[in-house]
Amino acid sequence: MKVKEATKAYETFLHAHLPVVESDLELKHKQMSAAVFPFLRSTFYRWSTIFRESCADLAQAPQLLAVGDLHVENFGTWRDQEGRLTWGINDVDEAQAMPYTIDLVRLATSALLAAQEAKLPFAFEDICTAILAGYTDGLEKGGRPFVLEEEHSWLRVLATGALRDPVAFAAKMDKLKTAEPPKAVIDLLTAHLPKGSVVKRFAARTAGLGSLGRPRYVALAELSGGQVVREAKATLPSAWNWSLGQNDAPLRCQEILTKAVRCADPCSSFEKGWAIRRLGPHCSRVELTELPHRNDDLKLVKAMGRETANVHLGSPEAIDAVKKDLAKRPAKWLFLAANAMADATRKDWADWKA
Repeated sequence: MKVKEATKAYETFLHAHLPVVESDLELKHKQMSAAVFPFLRSTFYRWSTIFRESCADLAQAPQLLAVGDLHVENFGTWRDQEGRLTWGINDVDEAQAMPYTIDLVRLATSALLAAQEAKLPFAFEDICTAILAGYTDGLEKGGRPFVLEEEHSWLRVLATGALRDPVAFAAKMDKLKTAEPPKAVIDLLTAHLPKGSVVKRFAARTAGLGSLGRPRYVALAELSGGQVVREAKATLPSAWNWSLGQNDAPLRCQEILTKAVRCADPCSSFEKGWAIRRLGPHCSRVELTELPHRNDDLKLVKAMGRETANVHLGSPEAIDAVKKDLAKRPAKWLFLAANAMADATRKDWADWKA
């Protein structure tokens, strides 16, 4: 099956499960044509099949509860129950039991494609080495969440910079188009607002790439003179299962967050077919292009490797097998696999544009 046929088949699956936002789906198609990195982000349903074909040996690696759709723009910040700023993986829509290798290869491939688009001054082999170093170190030490208070000052600067200005964030939310969500969604969003909040309006939101087409709604409220925002995004069985013909596999999004070595976001949950989360100036994605100093990029991808370990450690029964599998792999296995997947992704992208 070629990429266009795979996309049509996946979108048929999407339509069968959700009331699709057609304008967002059209935007997704345009973004897929724009550049190879957004194409990668948009097509985990395709990646799942190509990974098993192009990396057959890695697809047989030990399984654990993995993110699946992991890439360099799948990391962000949130506030934990103590109000501390925390950084880590912030999108687990595709979570499912998969080979541990899929997260590492997809992360490295995305770093390669993003680095080439941004013309970063690092050799790709160094990026792969940094990811693996962070991952193996995280496994060996039993994991540690990234709390940006006393430690990780370089990440804290990134997460609290000018691009996360509260005034700018509020203005962005105010521009969202008013919409009327289904009553069940209104009830969910209202229930997740803090006590005393006054809902001003509900709005539709267009965001992300892989999830474009799924309904997203936000509740814009006021609490004690300030803005409060909650988002509901429709959920869908993992594209990994879809690629295996398992269209009704249960979601494991909440499970992966609960089991990971993590300072949880108390405002994040998965209920009744919707992912609920808090939106705020410091509760959002962190992008590579936002780094104030380009020489922090290798440090960042190493941290991404460690955070991947934090999530994989939520499957403790699999970790010994993962360590043994890592130990027997050749030194450049991740570099070679990510290059192969990057080549396959570029070919798919060319087919899509044609």
